[in-house]
Amino acid sequence: MLQLLRKIAFPFSLIYALVVFIRNRLFDMGIFKSKTYRTPTICIGNLSVGGTGKTPMIEYLVRLLEKRSIAVLSRGYKRKSKGFLFAGPNSSVEDLGDEPFQLHKKFPNITVAVDGDRQNGIQQLESTTKPDMILLDDAFQHRRVKSKFSILLTAHGNLFVDDWYLPTGDLRDSKMEAKRADLIVVTKCPADISNEEKNSITRSIDPKTHQKVLFASLTYAEKINNGAEQIGLNALRERKFALVTGIASPEPLVTHLESQGLQFDHFEFGDHHYFSADEIEKFANFETVLTTEKDYVRLEGRVENLYYLEVAHNFGDEDREVLKQAILAQI
Repeated sequence: MLQLLRKIAFPFSLIYALVVFIRNRLFDMGIFKSKTYRTPTICIGNLSVGGTGKTPMIEYLVRLLEKRSIAVLSRGYKRKSKGFLFAGPNSSVEDLGDEPFQLHKKFPNITVAVDGDRQNGIQQLESTTKPDMILLDDAFQHRRVKSKFSILLTAHGNLFVDDWYLPTGDLRDSKMEAKRADLIVVTKCPADISNEEKNSITRSIDPKTHQKVLFASLTYAEKINNGAEQIGLNALRERKFALVTGIASPEPLVTHLESQGLQFDHFEFGDHHYFSADEIEKFANFETVLTTEKDYVRLEGRVENLYYLEVAHNFGDEDREVLKQAILAQI
């Protein structure tokens, strides 16, 4: 039914594509203004609506830059607060949004802030914490800021070059805008992806001379976590457990758990879903409830026996070094 509705919506996707095209041309022509800043800014984004692994990429860069003064600036999608806001000891997921709150809890020594107006957010950071670098989360379409360096993510199996505009497809921006990226990272690749397939994907992306295409797979932790204890995944074979996901693309996680020989009931919700009391009631009969790290911050304290499974990007040696040198060169 969903696929049928998407096909029916094709005329609306043409209108959307036209609006996106005009907006980008107005920025290219200088009619809409972009601003640069003295603090190095790195944009992490995509051309589609979710599911490419932006938050794990932010985490990867935070770890890479652990000896630097780093700030992460996000718009705080679906937060209930307004304007510019620093993450602090009393911040909640409702204040910040799930992904910024997750980053704040995981990396308490870095600055995390939210602001729908990225220009104002950067100005606030430069006048207060004065970080060495600002990571702009999900900001590829926010062209009022001209980042010093941009990383564009696209998921293996759903490459932007094979996609179409909303609502028929998942693209929220033009494929042609990929030219603005400095690095293009193909995420969620099979761990054993061949060089032949990498070359084929690179040819289909057709990078510009200034661009490099890198490849990353997902790696999952061997233990589930609830902040107080860790349990080996194998222990779940002996438990009746539920998997609860409110992310754009749960398929890789489901595949991973099934590959471990685990059996579970999967409760799948939309990205950034805020869970109702009635929905949470459905999880009460399970001995263990497993979720993603992003969903955990929205469910913590509301679900008993709740655990999350960490996920991270994994690069091959050569691509890891390319990414590391490219990022360090910006400071």
